[in-house]
Amino acid sequence: MCGIVGFTGSSPAAPVLLDGLERLEYRGYDSAGIAVVSREKGLQIQKCKGRLRTLRQRLEGIPPLEGTVGIGHTRWATHGEPNDVNSHPHVSQSGRVAIVHNGIIENYVEIKEFLLHKGVRFRSDTDSEVIAQLLDYYFTGSEDVLDAVYHVLARLEGAYALGILCTDEPERLIAARKDAPLLLGYGEGESFIASDATAIIAHTRDVAYMEDGEVAVLTPDGISVFDQYRRPVEKAHHFIQWDVSAAEKGGYAHFMFKEIMEQPEALRQTISPRLRNGEVVLDELDLTDEDLRRFQRIYLVACGSSYHVGMLGKYNLERFLRLPVEVCLASEFRYSAPLVDERSLVVVISQSGETLDSMAALREARSQGGYILSIVNVVGSSIARESDSVLYTWAGPEIAVATTKAYSTQLALLTMLGLYMARKLGRIDPAEYAAVTGELTLLPGKLETVLAGTDTYQYLASRYFNRDCVFFIGRNLDYALGLEGSLKLKEISYIHSESYAAGELKHGTISLIEPGTLVVALATYEPLFDKAVSNIVEVKSRGAEVVALTTESHRERMEKIATHTLTIPDTVTPLLPNLGVAPLQLFAYYIALQRGCDIDKPKNLAKSVTVE
Repeated sequence: MCGIVGFTGSSPAAPVLLDGLERLEYRGYDSAGIAVVSREKGLQIQKCKGRLRTLRQRLEGIPPLEGTVGIGHTRWATHGEPNDVNSHPHVSQSGRVAIVHNGIIENYVEIKEFLLHKGVRFRSDTDSEVIAQLLDYYFTGSEDVLDAVYHVLARLEGAYALGILCTDEPERLIAARKDAPLLLGYGEGESFIASDATAIIAHTRDVAYMEDGEVAVLTPDGISVFDQYRRPVEKAHHFIQWDVSAAEKGGYAHFMFKEIMEQPEALRQTISPRLRNGEVVLDELDLTDEDLRRFQRIYLVACGSSYHVGMLGKYNLERFLRLPVEVCLASEFRYSAPLVDERSLVVVISQSGETLDSMAALREARSQGGYILSIVNVVGSSIARESDSVLYTWAGPEIAVATTKAYSTQLALLTMLGLYMARKLGRIDPAEYAAVTGELTLLPGKLETVLAGTDTYQYLASRYFNRDCVFFIGRNLDYALGLEGSLKLKEISYIHSESYAAGELKHGTISLIEPGTLVVALATYEPLFDKAVSNIVEVKSRGAEVVALTTESHRERMEKIATHTLTIPDTVTPLLPNLGVAPLQLFAYYIALQRGCDIDKPKNLAKSVTVE
């Protein structure tokens, strides 16, 4: 969601901060700002509503900000409307303290009332400003700003990732974290903080991940970390494997299109190391055969597109394992009194590994004795660190807000998990196991075939980009796949779109079909192909135009029925959605392109949702 970057070194801080914020734009934001401190000039703040280019233009019209220590922020509004005043950084009344903050302070009203009675005047409508004002209040008469930081943290309730500057100690940058991601970067004669490694990858790949309750003090000479009791902490260092070029467009018009096209290679990275001699091998799992036999129920917990991965995973896992699988929205999970115990396997699926709703669900499940297995993309993320076992998708950085390759790799990995467990438990027919594992090796190549022809999608977009409403229909795996196709269309093109189980049309939804209505009908699932055809005939008889997606083996029959037909190569049933999702991504992309939308940064959305 919001982005943080901080720097202390020997070079001017402002260019480093702006570069870092630019690399965080993908997270989604509505305002941006930086603060730089020096002994001669004190705090120098520039911030404004709008895109980062607006901040850059403002900075070009003034003398350069002086100082080699600074913090930067991109804000996604929660408390207070998007405007210049509510933008970060926030400064205390005295002008001595500046902060940037990700998260939500739940008791900010109580703190604000306390400070108002002390004569403090607030400028913004945000919860974040109370942190700066409270720091200043506690710093009065204190010899060390770190003392004030610990006093403040003891009073805050909620989630925070903090970067803090103080004019009295202009060589130091202080950071703190609780329930919001923040990492430390170690360079030669310079130190960094960031909410995402993308912000600092151009400067260092040597990072450490802050844990809840930790406070860090950064200087050009190094970083000292302390726990909540102010005891020194030795941090484990991690080396970021991917190159800075992975976070650049590389000649593509948009990150989303680049990441759609990267899916075959991303799948190879996910599948190949885990498939040996026709066997699924998951060395990362810390699960014995006895552990696997203990599980009587599986929960798949996720948000957004990852939830749709879970919807598809339910079909495949129940097919392979013959165990009950429940798919749960993370935001609802802990409030639904889930029936989790030591016989429950809870699979938490998250691209960023930082989604707050998913973190809360994880902790709820763990408190009830469930075994936590996470499927995430970001190595060292909070969800990964708090899980009993973790399977990384290894998809590489995903910059566009609308997920593509992260979804595809999560889906492949969840299928592989089901195959692995079913083989260990002896619950899958050997012939089916061999067929699916064999097709897994062919999956990246078949996906390349799907992505090779984009002309058809551009043509369809030119015909249907001006529609106000689109319906997706499908059965079984196709129904779950339609949920993701519909989400992709609505989140980047802003067209109202809904996905329905095709068998439910006659129970109300068909009343919405009228002449000219666009229906995207998914008919890749072989066992129910004939029923899917009947549903297409139903909507066409009421005037709908139908774009149908099916397999090559059914192309000829579908072309006689649908208005337009898209196809994917034939494969085994459990892997059909891995191929079927790409046409839906391309369809959404080209429609958004026709409509002139900001595809990589759709309005009101953020890449990593770290607030409830």
